This record gives sequence, structure tokens and C-alpha cells, in this order.
Amino acid sequence: MPRTGAQYLEDVEDGRSVYLNGTRLNTVTRHKAFGGAARSIARLYDFQCAPENIERMTFASPDTGDQVSRMWQLPRNHAELVARREALVASAETHFGFMGRSPEHVASTIAGFRMGSGVYEEHGRERAQAVRDYYAFARDRDLYLSYVIIDPQGDRSKTRSEGGNADLTVSVCDEDGDGLTLRGAKMLGTGAVLSDEILVSTLRPMKAGEERWAFTAMLPMNASGLKILSRRSYEESASSEFDYPLSSHYDENDALIYFDEVRVPWERVFVNQDVRTQFAQWHGTPAHSYQNYQAEVRLMVKLRFLVGLARRIAETIGTIAFPQVVETLGRLSSQLQVIEAFVIAMEAKGWRYGEYWLPDRELLYASQVQSQALYPQIVHTIRELAGGGVIMVPSSVEDFADPELATLIGRTQYSPATDSTGRVKLFKLAWDAIGSEFGSRHTQYEMFYSGPTVVTTGMAYRNFDWDRATGLVDRCLAGYDPPKPPGASGSVRNGRGST
Repeated sequence: MPRTGAQYLEDVEDGRSVYLNGTRLNTVTRHKAFGGAARSIARLYDFQCAPENIERMTFASPDTGDQVSRMWQLPRNHAELVARREALVASAETHFGFMGRSPEHVASTIAGFRMGSGVYEEHGRERAQAVRDYYAFARDRDLYLSYVIIDPQGDRSKTRSEGGNADLTVSVCDEDGDGLTLRGAKMLGTGAVLSDEILVSTLRPMKAGEERWAFTAMLPMNASGLKILSRRSYEESASSEFDYPLSSHYDENDALIYFDEVRVPWERVFVNQDVRTQFAQWHGTPAHSYQNYQAEVRLMVKLRFLVGLARRIAETIGTIAFPQVVETLGRLSSQLQVIEAFVIAMEAKGWRYGEYWLPDRELLYASQVQSQALYPQIVHTIRELAGGGVIMVPSSVEDFADPELATLIGRTQYSPATDSTGRVKLFKLAWDAIGSEFGSRHTQYEMFYSGPTVVTTGMAYRNFDWDRATGLVDRCLAGYDPPKPPGASGSVRNGRGST
């Protein structure tokens, strides 16, 4: 039987060190800052356990025969990749795509490491085996994993070893027969407060002399010395579900993770102070593309939600038949379908990596470039469609409890498509999606979660088939001659090779 929501909630209460508002918390899943998001993750596990969803959402573990989440599946053909995507879509629809680091994301990373585990062999057979063993361990327990793979910003004008960056960024400070000891900080631990375990690594390339930062390891969230410094909780600030329907359930949170002499046993170490393997594990294996494929699937669901929200706004304020609004909604729906087309195409144009069938990387990175630009455009368009409707709403659900205020709300919150309560409810939802702290964080997240634009465009550049494109140009150029010097005899061929 797959992991249940109740099992997840019980497992997360493991004594981890979470700090919020100057206090170390003694609970996570029952705290007002995280409880709603924890229950949303629990619903993901319960959703896949429902008898009607077992076949769609799970597959049999090759080691135990038990059903486990398809997020761990290593697809061997196009049909299996599509089946996994359909499970990812169904999962994302439970949170409308707003949990960007739901369990499927880092599971995709570990699955990518596992498919490419041969990359670790040159670094050491023990490290390659650690990757394979950990994948099986996490898969068969349906663990929710998070990761920290970005250095704290510090002084970006300096290298890791210069200035205060050397002590700021987590590094190996000791090594013995039992494992490694880590000290320093990492960001951006999205979902870390609520996950079972965390991957600590570095995505950016490193150079000789930076070996002590070149490691990859897995740790339980309650590891001794692991400190989780949460950002402000938008869930805690949500006054009610009616006023903040998204913030109150899907604020997966972000945290800075500090490693205070944290011990990691060797069986949890994938890379140990090796610059080449540290980089190769991301781009020599399918890990980076496989995790970002999952992110594009999740974004597809989120954009569908936002496009649906835009139409409901137009219906509610009576602009749905305006030609300019129809034009705007048509453009929005087309923007969504650009991403959906990318997802389907990258599967159909997939490639064979050993025994596995994986999404095409050229289309994946092109999709990410488009996604980073599209999301803020779509949010801006919804703002334009909504106008002042998202601002001029009652202060809170409490206003409905006062008979006089309720009467005034009934008179002033008029809509041709719904009653006053329905109008307020829709615009509260719209504001939480695009304008609240929660909504603003999501715009920032979608613009940068896969890296700054220079990184994503660089990936698109490096994965594009330039030879095919320039080959067409060269073939065209070769099809006709340059002009003859004055006085030279002979005719000039045209582009078809004739004279």
C-alpha cells in the first residue's frame, strides 16, 4: 500500500529544528504557519492511495512489489513517460500548480541521478552504489524530498573562497572513516520545513581549488546540527480561508538551511570533494532535465488555473463579450497551450538514454525560457482584466457577519453572473493568486526558480541543434555564386543551380 497522508504527517513530526519569528518550534504539521501546507501534502499522498487512483498514480516497486508513487518511475518508453506525466498532472491539480516543490520535483532529481548513476563510477564505485541504494530507499518509502543547491547570495562579485563567502557557503570541514562533516549555509530550501529529507549540493560549476564545496549528500531533516530558518509564513498571516484561499493551504515556504557541524554517513554521500563529478551529475545524467520537465508539467497546470481565473473575472464583471476581452482571453489561452505543446512535443521527440526514454532537452530548455517570460505577462494581463475589482472587496469574511454590512455588500458587489458573495469570493481568490504576498512570491518564483534568465537562455543555447540550423544557411549559400569581377566572363548561377 502506498504511503498515506496520516503516515506522512506523523513522520514529519521528528523533532527537526525549525525557527520562525525568533522561536524554535516544537511542532510543524500542527503549527499555524505550516499546518495548512502540511495537510495539502498529506492530501497528495491520500489522493494516490484512493482505490480509483492507484493504477494511474502508482507503479509496482521492482524490489518489493508494493505500489509506490509514479514520481519515482524510470520510464523505458514513450508510453511510460506519458503515464508518468498524467500522474504528475493529476497530482498538481490537487494544489492547482501552486506547490512548486511538491514531492515530485526532487524525486525527479534522484530518479535522474539513478538513471545516470554510471557517471559516479569514475568517482568511486561506493558513491555510485550510494546513489542507487538511496533511490531505492526513498522510492520504497515514498519520501518527500527537498533540496538546497544554490549558495547564499553573499558577495556575488567574489568567488566562494574569497571574502566572507568561504565561511558562508556550506562546505566539507572534516572527513573520517564514518563520513563527512558539513558547516555553512545554503538556500533556497523551498518545501524544506515540510519534507522528510534534504539533498544538499551545488548546481553551478566549480573549478580547481573549490573541492571542499564540491559535494552532494542526503540528510534527514532532523539531523543533529541542521537548522531550518524559515522566511515569513504567508499561511500564518492568512486571516481566513475565504480571504486567502491559496495562502492558507499552499504556502510551501522557503528556508535558509544552516549546517552546524552536521555529520553525513558515507552511505548518504554521492559526491565527495570532486569538482568534475559534482557538475557531471547534473548534466551528464538526466537529473537536471528530468526535474525541470516535472516543473514544466506543474506549470502547465498552474497556467491553466490562471487562464480559467481570467475568464471567470471577465464573466463576473460582464466584459466577456467585449471584442478586446475576447482577444485577450484568446491570447492567454494560446500562451498556456504553448507550454502544453512543449510538454507533449518533448515527450514525442524524446531520446534514448541507455534503457530509458526521456524528454527532449532542446525543447525542454526552450520551454523554460518561454515560461520565465510568460508567467509575469499572464499575471499582468489578469491584473488588467480585473481592474479595481481585486482591490474594492470587503476587508474580511467578518464583514458578512454584520447584517448592515452584509446588506451593503449585497448592494455594492453586484455581478451579472453571480451573487455578491460569489463575486467577493472570486476576487479574493484572484488577489491571492496575483497580488498578495503569496501571489507576488509566486511571480518571483516562476521568474527565477530555474535560474536567472542568463542561465536558462544559456541552457537553451547549448542544447539547440545549431548545426542543423546553420547547415540550412550554408546549403543556401552554396547554391549560388558570388558576383563576377568586372570584365570576367561567364554567367552567375541562381539558387536552383541553373544559369
